[in-house]
Amino acid sequence: MRNFFEALRTQRFDDHRYYHHSRINQSLHLISAISFVVAYAMLFIDPVVSALIAWLISMTTRQSGHFFFEPLGYDEVNQATQEHKEEIKVGYNLSRKVVLLSIWAAMPLALYAQPGLFGLIETWETWTELTRQIGGAWLILGVAGLLFRTIHLFFIKDIQTGLVWMTKILTDPFHDIVLYHKAPLYLLRGELIDNNPKQMYH
Repeated sequence: MRNFFEALRTQRFDDHRYYHHSRINQSLHLISAISFVVAYAMLFIDPVVSALIAWLISMTTRQSGHFFFEPLGYDEVNQATQEHKEEIKVGYNLSRKVVLLSIWAAMPLALYAQPGLFGLIETWETWTELTRQIGGAWLILGVAGLLFRTIHLFFIKDIQTGLVWMTKILTDPFHDIVLYHKAPLYLLRGELIDNNPKQMYH
């Protein structure tokens, strides 16, 4: 277990220092983390609503921070190119995220254009029914995306790496609240880039 938690700490540290330099990105991660915690709570009440919160609020804020605000050039702090960081990324790097988000965006279009999906599910008749079908589809996508990459890591890395990554993803919302709760304050002070992400983590 000691090796497991050390590997978890390493994955978290690498993710933070490589991919969270922007204070805007950090602040968006804080919003994402809080809404993910709400989604976790809703999972026990209404899983479909939980999925809608997770994808429409949590994932959009989180990924927009990565795609639009995080510097993509040479990383002076870590002495690493963007290509190197993308290559060694354990979870979903930007390329894999494009694929995942493309599937996410295509699901509502498919359900709207082909109600019932050729008889696979019940045909929606109201906007509420369509919305709940979209939420259900996104719930399946979230679980599938988590399990797919975890099992994939079993084969390309090892079982521990996959289980550590899955644990990291599931606990990231709580960890991010602790890590980034001061990010909006830094933004208000006019600081757009965290020039020493290693120090912030420790």
